[in-house]
Amino acid sequence: MNLIEVTTSSLAKDFISVNVELNKDNSNYIRPLDKDVRAVFDNKKNKSFQSGKLIRWIVTTETGELIGRIAAFVQPKYKNKGDEFAVGGIGFFDCINNQATANLLFDAAKKWLLQQKVQAMDGPINFGERDRWWGLLIDGFEPPLYGMNYNPTYYQNLFETYGFQVFYNQICWKIGLPKKSGQLAPRLYQAHKKFALNPDYKTAAIDKNKLEKFASDFTSIYNKAWAIHEGNKEMKTEDALKLFTTMKPVMDENAIFFAYHKNEPIALFISLPDLNQIFKFLDGKFNWWAKLKFLFLKKTKSCTRLVGIIYGLIPEFQGSGVDYFMLAEAEKVLIEKTKYESFEMQWQGDFNPKMLNISKNLGAKQNRRLVTYRYLFDRTKEFKRHPLIN
Repeated sequence: MNLIEVTTSSLAKDFISVNVELNKDNSNYIRPLDKDVRAVFDNKKNKSFQSGKLIRWIVTTETGELIGRIAAFVQPKYKNKGDEFAVGGIGFFDCINNQATANLLFDAAKKWLLQQKVQAMDGPINFGERDRWWGLLIDGFEPPLYGMNYNPTYYQNLFETYGFQVFYNQICWKIGLPKKSGQLAPRLYQAHKKFALNPDYKTAAIDKNKLEKFASDFTSIYNKAWAIHEGNKEMKTEDALKLFTTMKPVMDENAIFFAYHKNEPIALFISLPDLNQIFKFLDGKFNWWAKLKFLFLKKTKSCTRLVGIIYGLIPEFQGSGVDYFMLAEAEKVLIEKTKYESFEMQWQGDFNPKMLNISKNLGAKQNRRLVTYRYLFDRTKEFKRHPLIN
């Protein structure tokens, strides 16, 4: 076997090809867009390079057959609640069903990360945000959502045989969208009845023509609901506006909702159509021909799956039920104005029982489980799972 560092554009193409080759016979596999993968490793597009760095390799047989790949990276801003030491990451792992090949990849990453003065490696994770390429699929081998890792079933054994341990589970949920109102969990409608009669509370769907206003509302909620947790810094309105502007071409105004108390934003629910239902026809490409094909498919092929991206409620209103009021309002709009058949929620860490309970209370069923693993370089050190968020 040959372990080759990716240092040229030709090897970068091979890095992408490994994933395609090892999954080509799996009917559930959807090839990620090449441009999305390349962007992770582009220091002009990925802001993680501002303070972090990475390296990646492929593995070939003596005859040049592609049989594995991995990336290793360090990002000083990468922290988890409870971490007492620096942790590096690995991601974009693919490998044939051979432990020796997997060990070669893991050992290369470990050696490099040790040189970076970290004491553990988490993976598979992304060199960037946690909404993409995060976790190893363990249960629910269905066609993946856009930006979600997909891998063969034997990868779990490759990781765990090497010595990786479960740092946390990533739970995904699915719920069928009803044809008429009143068919979801009763507590939604109980909350709706309670808040709908109070003029201090209202909801609003996003308006593409007022993105600056909603970006400001998003920032307010985000900084109160998430920035208080370790590893999350406060967001600026201009950053939120960039996010919304990026989403605008695929945004459905009937699928993004905000809740307000006396005109102050207190909760939000952001979902997008699952682009993989279209991208699966593009074979990873997004050149001019693929873009034309995308526009055609977007208009002619019905996207039936909606994906929850962000769900949040500021602390002062947690447990009040106002978020259920918001969802009940959203349900009415989705039924009246859209044709979505199902709704999936992006992964929720098992360290966040409050969020998991919300999903359960909505009547959603677990349909996928991914895992973020951790490998401690000091094998005598006590392993600790991600602590619970109270």
